[in-house]
Amino acid sequence: MIDAHIHLDQYDAEEIKDRIKRWQENGIDGVVGVATNLRSSYDILKLKQDFPIFVRAAIGHHPEIPPPSKHDLYELTKLVKSERHNLSGIGEIGLPTYRKEELLESNREEEFNAILETFLKLAKDENLPVALHAVHEESKKVLSFLKKHSIQKAHFHWLKAPDEVIHEIVSEGYYVSVTPEVCYRERDQRLVKKVPIDQLLIETDGPWQYGGPFARKETSPLLLKEISKSVSNITKIPLKNLNEKIFNNTNRLYPNFVTDKS
Repeated sequence: MIDAHIHLDQYDAEEIKDRIKRWQENGIDGVVGVATNLRSSYDILKLKQDFPIFVRAAIGHHPEIPPPSKHDLYELTKLVKSERHNLSGIGEIGLPTYRKEELLESNREEEFNAILETFLKLAKDENLPVALHAVHEESKKVLSFLKKHSIQKAHFHWLKAPDEVIHEIVSEGYYVSVTPEVCYRERDQRLVKKVPIDQLLIETDGPWQYGGPFARKETSPLLLKEISKSVSNITKIPLKNLNEKIFNNTNRLYPNFVTDKS
């Protein structure tokens, strides 16, 4: 099992080795570690260096925080190119939703659009998939940018979107992931029924905390097992077959690159 979207650098650095060991002992084969900014991108690359088999690295700038400076955006662009051999994707990128009103008090909307397009052009040039934060009213807009730049490989993480947008996303062949919310939210359970099994991924978005049955539990890749059980019940696909399909989906979108250290 592979966690298709996790903020691995936000876990306690002193405990991460023990955590990864425990996760592996419990059937987790790997994670796609996504970044939130330039500093986070370097941290993700360090984790990739320390755990090359387990970590699949994606670097970028999260849209729910202030835009990167010109210097940081330039350095991020250079970093993607110089570390291309260690990267499985670009992310987390997209457009703001939850903090949009607050962010637009001091930044122009066009600036967020331009940053997203910069990363999309880079992804196309470097033949890398993109991990997208594109939810609610911004999902259709992000989709239009993917089409504009002829992006072939994209992952809408923790998707929340109108039915017509979901249909268009899957029609374009893009991937969609569900989180532990699929275990207790009808919205996410309906989403699973709308996504072809060959385009479905599972993620935790850890260390984000969940409600429902997970209200007092730490979010970690171990929750993937609960996600899979729920998805199996929804799709009526036997758990073993489902896990194999989703594992293959994740490998197809986010192939792992292991640099020879010798």
